[in-house]
Amino acid sequence: MDLWQIIHDMTLEEKASLCSGENNWDTKAVESQAVPSIRMSDGPHGVRRQDNYQTRGEKPTTRPSVCFPVAAALGASFDRVLLNRVGTLLGEEALANDVQVLLGPGVNMKRSPLCGRNFEYYSEDPFLTGELAAAYIQGLQSQGVSACVKHFAANNQEYRRMSADSIVDERTLREIYLPAFEAAVRQGRAHSVMCSYNRLNGTYACENEWLLTDVLREEWGFNGVVVTDWGAMNDRCRALEAGLNIEMPSSNGVTDKNIVDAVRSGKLDEAMLDKRVYETLRWTEWCYSGRRTDTETPYDRHDLAARAIAGECAVLLKNEDGILPLADGQKIVFIGEYAESPRFQGGGSSHITCTKVTPALEASAEYADVEYVRMFTDEGRDDKTWDMAISAAEKADVAVVFAGLPTSYESEGFDRSHLNLPDYQEEAIEAIAAVQPNLVVVLHNGSPVTLRNIDKIKGLLEMYLAGQAVGGAAADILFGKVNPSGKLAETFPLRLEDNPTYPDYAKNKTEVRYSEGQYIGYRYYDSRNMDVLFPFGHGLSYTSFKLKNLRISAEKIKEDDSLTVSVDIKNTGVRAGKEVIQLYIGYDGEDHVGRPVRQLKGFEKVRLEPGEIKTVMFYLDKRSFAYYNTEISDWYAESGRYTIYIGTSSRDLPVKCSVELVAKPLPLKLDDTLTVGDILEFTDDREVLEKLSPMVSRFTGDFSGLDGKEHRQMFSHMLDGLPLHSVKSFSNTTDEDIEAVYEFLRRLNEQ
Repeated sequence: MDLWQIIHDMTLEEKASLCSGENNWDTKAVESQAVPSIRMSDGPHGVRRQDNYQTRGEKPTTRPSVCFPVAAALGASFDRVLLNRVGTLLGEEALANDVQVLLGPGVNMKRSPLCGRNFEYYSEDPFLTGELAAAYIQGLQSQGVSACVKHFAANNQEYRRMSADSIVDERTLREIYLPAFEAAVRQGRAHSVMCSYNRLNGTYACENEWLLTDVLREEWGFNGVVVTDWGAMNDRCRALEAGLNIEMPSSNGVTDKNIVDAVRSGKLDEAMLDKRVYETLRWTEWCYSGRRTDTETPYDRHDLAARAIAGECAVLLKNEDGILPLADGQKIVFIGEYAESPRFQGGGSSHITCTKVTPALEASAEYADVEYVRMFTDEGRDDKTWDMAISAAEKADVAVVFAGLPTSYESEGFDRSHLNLPDYQEEAIEAIAAVQPNLVVVLHNGSPVTLRNIDKIKGLLEMYLAGQAVGGAAADILFGKVNPSGKLAETFPLRLEDNPTYPDYAKNKTEVRYSEGQYIGYRYYDSRNMDVLFPFGHGLSYTSFKLKNLRISAEKIKEDDSLTVSVDIKNTGVRAGKEVIQLYIGYDGEDHVGRPVRQLKGFEKVRLEPGEIKTVMFYLDKRSFAYYNTEISDWYAESGRYTIYIGTSSRDLPVKCSVELVAKPLPLKLDDTLTVGDILEFTDDREVLEKLSPMVSRFTGDFSGLDGKEHRQMFSHMLDGLPLHSVKSFSNTTDEDIEAVYEFLRRLNEQ
């Protein structure tokens, strides 16, 4: 198909019509040119295909589909293969529902645990998020269904999300908030991106040319379409020029007319419109190349898959005295409404109408005869069964309380105000613990919680919002059919006040200042050596593992070299199980730029039989050691020693080694902030030292009354911060002398 010929044959009105939706979910067709409509559907953990939405006034109906674990749960899997499988299964369901674009995955960072939509995002770490997102996208698009990565960018709260201005410095953007999108584009080859509602450094994301063109298209090589979040349009023509293709949903022809009028008045270059239309047609062609209308979704098979996937995501946070798995013959009582009616997905646009829901009470019948008492619901205490639950717990061998966050606590559209479980749930846990020391708590929540009764809980299983089969997965783990292998993809702090965003999160109606920079999540807590409830990467197993024999391919590398790291892991327990080996890197030199103490740069999930040993390999490149330097607008790995840590959480890193990296020095910034210390650090060239020596000789003599050690120490510090232009105040140096130094340094910079 000659797309440029199609564009040539279109009327101006037809071209403009392709720049906005037909209705809530479809793009416009151009019948004269046989350009079909594209159908989109909300995701990202299920296909929310709606019918009867084409006509205003009609009440849409949602087709049933399988609800897989939400992103918060999938992130805890630390498993690229699993994410690829989830994407593939969702692609199958999208095809069966004649959906060409699934709106997901969501890859925004978990800047604060209060964000109401955190359940839709993978992690507080950009590397982990990017790797998982790329795998998910590859699986989805292997079925001929386009991913639509969202929400681009710096959309990290729900409060005033449609107008707030995210004020973020470029280094923080590059190191924290953009890498997952970059991986989705470069590795995942996503065919579409959804821009966010918010402004970024003063400009709405939909019309931010630096974001949509300079970075996304030109730097990362993105050649797909950019779609607005629903209603995230400000100035339509400006957005088109910035790199945005399609406004969703329908504008009822208003913004289409704006485009036509702007072209006819000369305010908008028609060639720019043609460029955006070409990108849209190329995307449409790809989406329809994989369209199949004769498929049916094997819902039963997908439900079984959802159960297995949920089991891979669950995180065993505590297991004192080996209370889990539950043993045969124990008298067990389940307590809490979530045992019979679990919370398994978040509120808002991603809410799925499920094909079925399996509660833990039903699934546990496969393994044991379990007593159940409600005790509390989402509405609060159930006074009719409160005392019955306490009595049943007292008589049981083990009490399992199913707790978590109601939908009213976390949802799209609003942020949380605290990290607590509902008071009635904490009161229930305390009451049960008072009569039953063998207490297990199963959590259903989309983001971290604090637990005031944590010391009274022996077993703590984090299920997150694990989809419609969550109850089956919980039963499989509680009774030992599945060995838990999930790891926290976010830190659980002891207190909300410990979070670096606490002082000003969602308190300003117009601005969101990312004053913490790159210090979010474990980067902040670990750099401050701060106690947390559970660290990033934490998760227990029913077996044990040991890491040993850490090896690196070279002890000294250049900045553009790659480095291979290998480590052996052995299953030292009696059960088969999976472990997530995590690799972190920290810079050992003097920190002049502000770096977290260590950062995740590799992870692998490995399955081992009892006694089995496997070797895990990691491949590190320049980016693994680098920070983003805004002066050169590029990633820079500075010379020095780096420690490579291997372990099973950001706080459990039993093996480590170091590597020396040699890099070219950064060019000197030759302005009026240049100091003598900068020059001496940059070069030891004899010629420049000869030029500097007479300039600072008088300066060095001004402290002759001090003893030698004090003299040298003070001289060193003063000289380090002495601007070159200030040397004139301490010697007979002239402007010509200083310019000669600058000229010499310019030549060095160019070498």
